[in-house]
Amino acid sequence: MATKSVPAQETTITTHAINITKGGYCLESKTFQSLRPPATPPPPHQPLSISQFILSLLHSSAIPTTQKNYLIMPSTGQSLTYSEAINQIYSLSSSLKSLYNLNKNDVSFILCPPSLHVPILYFSLLYLGVTISPANPLSSNSELTHQIQLSKPKIAFATSQTAHKLPSFPLGTILIDSPEFISLSTQISKRDTPTNHVEVSQSDTAAILYSSGTTGRVKGVSLTHRNVIAPIAAFQKSSVELDPHAVSLLTLPLFHVFGFFLLINEFRWGRTLVLTERFDFEQVLKVVERYRVSDMPVSPTIILTLLKSDLTNKYDLSSLRRFSCGGAPLSKEGYGLTEAGAVSRIIGPEECNRHASVGRLCGNMEAKIVDSLTGEAFGPGKRGELWLRGPSIMK
Repeated sequence: MATKSVPAQETTITTHAINITKGGYCLESKTFQSLRPPATPPPPHQPLSISQFILSLLHSSAIPTTQKNYLIMPSTGQSLTYSEAINQIYSLSSSLKSLYNLNKNDVSFILCPPSLHVPILYFSLLYLGVTISPANPLSSNSELTHQIQLSKPKIAFATSQTAHKLPSFPLGTILIDSPEFISLSTQISKRDTPTNHVEVSQSDTAAILYSSGTTGRVKGVSLTHRNVIAPIAAFQKSSVELDPHAVSLLTLPLFHVFGFFLLINEFRWGRTLVLTERFDFEQVLKVVERYRVSDMPVSPTIILTLLKSDLTNKYDLSSLRRFSCGGAPLSKEGYGLTEAGAVSRIIGPEECNRHASVGRLCGNMEAKIVDSLTGEAFGPGKRGELWLRGPSIMK
């Protein structure tokens, strides 16, 4: 099934309820409507960055996050509380703006393995309106050259192990595992930052992520601040996220759209996130037992390994309540792509029992099934090209 994403202005088709089928199909417009509760994201013309949005949600919530851990890195024993993380975001954004003259819409290329510094770096750059473009640290030289040609960065962030893969940039390369970077993240307090506020438009590009696509070389996918803000706002309507005591284990790469989005969503809910540098199955089981992990966003490969491995009997995994799976097919045909952001989702036991489904459309999303040759829209049960429209479609 081919897919066509429609990056049009946000629209909502209003129809009389009598013309909507149980499955959300509108007989008049031949469009599938979301059955999720309607979401009310901020007005699209309101100046707002992803970082400003989630920080405002966190500050306005009743979740006690001051001394609660946001990030834990088992391999190093390091952790970061929400209070520390917020202060570091303000400090780093202020330092980068004043010392490196980073401006809105500049592109930053990021070649870093998972660490406590990477989320802080993402949020700080997004706060400034700087476009982040994270890449796989294991990429070959030719792959990196292609990605750099696509994104045209002014500055790069790397580690002492990955920096040698990068060429020179107008504003240089900053090593996030250096004492200098630590100083940038901690030298300025939150009180010093209001004068450095940057007005970011929701239509500005927040991230350029790399998608393998279906043909040819890797593509650069431009996602706006609005593309992330709107789904986050829609997820507020789900009770699944409301448990502030949940602990999530993120084994997904932070440069991937799945890991990138979950990093932001977990912060919004004031939850604890455990990061792994690389996937080691038995080590994952040990982390689940030690930190009483309740939620695991995973790839299909990990699900299948959990089901088949005898190692699971050696560890206490009783804290696990939920797996969220995406990024590739899981047994039955699955769906998802960087270009369309949050398209569909399965929530709760009843929906999970529909094994051949990829879930209901996310809030504010619309879809059509269309004959790719004639453009004729089909009703339910027909095979054709999938057309999508909504606030999470790429720029």
